[in-house]
Amino acid sequence: MIRGAGPDHIKAMADALQDATTPQPAMRRTLTLPIKGMHCAACVTTVERALSGVAGVASATVNLATERAQVTLDVGWADLAALSGAVASVGYDVRRSSHVFEIEGMTCATCVGRVERALRSVEGVISATVNLASGEARVIALDGQFDPARAVAAVAKAGYHARLKRTAVGRASEWRARLESGSVVLALVLSLPLVAEMIAHMAGSHFALPWWLALGLATIVQFGFGASFLRAGFAALRHGTGNMDLLVALGTSAAFGYSVAQLIQPFGDGARYFEASTLVIALVRLGRWLEARAKRRAGATLRALYALRPDQATVERDGKAVFVPLAELQVKDIVIVRPGERVPVDGTIVEGTSELDESLVTGESLPVTRDVGARVAAGSMNGTGLLKIEMMALGAESTIARIARAVERAQASKPAIQRLVDRISAIFVPIVLGIAIVTVLAWGLGVGNWTMGFVSAVSVLVIACPCALGLATPAALVAGTAAAARRGVLLRDSEAIEQARRIDTIVFDKTGTLTIGRPSVVACIPHGISEQELLSLAAAVQMGSEHPLGRAIAAAAAAKGITPPRARLFRVKPGRGVSATAAHGSLLVGSRRFVEESGVETAVLVQQADRLEAEGRTVVWVAELAPSPRVLGLIACADQVRDAAPVALARLKARGFRLVLITGDNASSAHRVARALGIDEVHAGVLPEAKSAEILALRDSGRRVAMVGDGINDAPALAAADLGIAIGSGTDVAMETAAITLMRSDLALVEEAIDIARATRRKIAENLVWAFSYNVVALPLAAAGLLGPLIAGAAMAFSSVSVVSNALLLLRRPNRIRA
Repeated sequence: MIRGAGPDHIKAMADALQDATTPQPAMRRTLTLPIKGMHCAACVTTVERALSGVAGVASATVNLATERAQVTLDVGWADLAALSGAVASVGYDVRRSSHVFEIEGMTCATCVGRVERALRSVEGVISATVNLASGEARVIALDGQFDPARAVAAVAKAGYHARLKRTAVGRASEWRARLESGSVVLALVLSLPLVAEMIAHMAGSHFALPWWLALGLATIVQFGFGASFLRAGFAALRHGTGNMDLLVALGTSAAFGYSVAQLIQPFGDGARYFEASTLVIALVRLGRWLEARAKRRAGATLRALYALRPDQATVERDGKAVFVPLAELQVKDIVIVRPGERVPVDGTIVEGTSELDESLVTGESLPVTRDVGARVAAGSMNGTGLLKIEMMALGAESTIARIARAVERAQASKPAIQRLVDRISAIFVPIVLGIAIVTVLAWGLGVGNWTMGFVSAVSVLVIACPCALGLATPAALVAGTAAAARRGVLLRDSEAIEQARRIDTIVFDKTGTLTIGRPSVVACIPHGISEQELLSLAAAVQMGSEHPLGRAIAAAAAAKGITPPRARLFRVKPGRGVSATAAHGSLLVGSRRFVEESGVETAVLVQQADRLEAEGRTVVWVAELAPSPRVLGLIACADQVRDAAPVALARLKARGFRLVLITGDNASSAHRVARALGIDEVHAGVLPEAKSAEILALRDSGRRVAMVGDGINDAPALAAADLGIAIGSGTDVAMETAAITLMRSDLALVEEAIDIARATRRKIAENLVWAFSYNVVALPLAAAGLLGPLIAGAAMAFSSVSVVSNALLLLRRPNRIRA
């Protein structure tokens, strides 16, 4: 909804917004690729380098915690096969999903080609093949990035009819999780006899497993359960890179090979370290399994959003209620939602009243009453009433999809500190390999104990953990953005998290932000005409306006049964008013400044206007330019302060934030609101295009500024602030400009948003300190022979799990997240 959205208004706002923001590269779009096989920061760097080298890719950013790559492409270019091939060429893979559609209307090979081209044009499709005999199309798409509704629409546009038959994913992910847990248990069980042998030797016992049994158990674990490390590690080596898999593969292979050599007499001394290779593999797999569970928990909010939408809907067609797959719905369809069902689409209620649970969409814990004319979002749970909803948006355009994209975008972004970590990770593996070589030589040449040098080198290779470094920042980002989304706060990117910790001043817009944005007419003072005529002329000029004052005047006229005359030649002056021509003549409705700038004398009603403004009213002037310039009267409007505003702002002020009000309203009304809410500084009568200048002036004075607003008028100021916070009931322009969006109009969420952002930044710092400290301390201890391979393997597994577990603390209750 764009308030006062006349052509001049939008142009002025666009010009101001362009001045306040850094221009973005034109002709670009972003694609998300789900990547599998990554385990450490070195993997991230390798995949980013591979994707960046593909023609048409402007940039690529990979998040280890979510296992997704955000690829910025030149518009019109999206060769997913080339991107998938680039990822595969460095030893990783792109996650895919398979979808089958029934196609109706095909008669020949030409039809097959048209349908295939239509399906391949849909975003997220890697390949599409159509079988004319069976009448089916099989689509291979990026996992989680394909919308069947768009495929159905694309086929319909080509002149055919498609119906989603099934999604061939089944329970694959659940099966993989069970297989991995079973593999971990079996690897540990096979390692236990070898560990028992080691413990017996340490206790002075002569117990030993038969050599063939020890070799058999170790071989199964090394080349069976450790095969993934060997493949990934040597694939990285083949491509000239290094990762954690390479370190594990080298360490365990060295221990296994050395032990095999000891079995060959008379060359060896009989010592063997099969337990080291087997238990390290088992422990590392255990660590990864625990890590994967933790990451799945961190991503649960995003999956819950995707799971909110039902697979089908009840649609009213030809007077009958029929079940229709969601992919076949069209805009303007009337969807029936029975009590206890989830709302399947975004739309407007056309019949019925009910209470909706919108907690998973807006974070509001209490059900809200919705009736005819109210907008509802897909994923909301219907209460006790039956609703009929006219569908307005589905699939990628729905509120759920937009929230999910916002969360994914934030999780994929990289703070400045992570770029430093990536540079360190790129040289981490070569440094560790160098330390391992130096360890062998130091023990062998310096002490004469080559065996100890070998064991210590294995410990160095195993204990090094680029995994913890790689997960430190993305794990905290995933958990933080998920925690924020659950509470109705959307963080746009990592920059919002960086800026939130520096904020010391919070600037508020008044109308629609501190107030509910629904003013009402409280007084009319006509001059030379009747009150009814004054309202009629003002309503004629404001008819169709989306500005809150315009709606208030139109509503007041309607309440009195007044039918305004037809007006034409509307012109909007942002922050000033509206002019139009009616049968009465050329009319002006707006501020005193607007009327005076148009050459109309206002002295006759200045005293009455000052009195109304002193009472905190917003005064709208009505005047005519032709046949002769004169004032026709005043209309006073009043808006109500939001119920949550006094407590919310008092809490912010108690925490040391300086509160500032910037509004286009008159000074008396602005100061009255400021006194009621304890606001420190007021800037009144500020035109929309000048709001950003006020923000920049505050920043130039040394303040770190957050701006909270809701309308298109606020978009330039939101962009100019260090941190823009948009109220969720506001316009799309405001929400696209802001770094943080509040999904409901609760000002208490301003403090919550800052708290979550700061807590997330603190977790990033904690994780990085832990990850760096672990490696700095562990590597020298391992090289000195103070940590054996078994302890090294356990420590390495623990380090990555601890980083993710620490990040998951962000998912605790809201009152536990405080900065």
